[in-house]
Amino acid sequence: MSAEIQRLWEWFDTEPSLQVAIITGTGESFSSGADLKEWNQLNESGTVNEMTAPGLAGLPRRRGGKPIIAAVNGFCLGGGFEMVVNCDIVVASEKATFGLPEVKRGVAAVAGSLPRLVRIIGKQRAAEMALSGMSFPASQLEHWGLVNRVVEHSQLLRTAVEIATAISGNSPDSLRVTMEGLHYAWEIASVEEGSTALVDNWYPRLMAGENFHEGMRAFVEKRSPRWRPYSL
Repeated sequence: MSAEIQRLWEWFDTEPSLQVAIITGTGESFSSGADLKEWNQLNESGTVNEMTAPGLAGLPRRRGGKPIIAAVNGFCLGGGFEMVVNCDIVVASEKATFGLPEVKRGVAAVAGSLPRLVRIIGKQRAAEMALSGMSFPASQLEHWGLVNRVVEHSQLLRTAVEIATAISGNSPDSLRVTMEGLHYAWEIASVEEGSTALVDNWYPRLMAGENFHEGMRAFVEKRSPRWRPYSL
């Protein structure tokens, strides 16, 4: 299933009619990560479980051009948590629980979450999560800055869809350039280097695109813009 979801993201990034995606779980779990019974069988057979990019379900080390919203409905542990750390927006049910229990099973969270987690919540908080293997409530992760909003369980998908609707109503070109700017900030240490890369590589293309001119015309004419598919 992990490979199938990864292929879904690859298709999503190339499908011009889609601007944003939502990922959620069913039942009591968002995702508890890898199947440890299957992993044990691989160990017994002498098979090495390769930790290749972009990771579980194609998310922990994904660098896509379109945003993904995680709607965390329940247990979000291990590889499931590593998936969420690299999502662009995180909405969590009040029932959601987060954690990195890998160290309790002789494993380590190496799929991509640790560097990102340190940047988001700070080294000491990341160390507490990753070294203790303890679980934390959604309210704690909201306080630490990883979760955007904690909502009533019944309102989880509605809230995620509201955010997605707001995003999808904007210029596809502007969304792509904004995503690139966020990636630069995420992956390049220097603010000046990230800003320069965005201005030099993307701003001229945005200004030359039809959606830039359409946005200006729509504002002057006091009407809703009629966006064209992404074309930069």
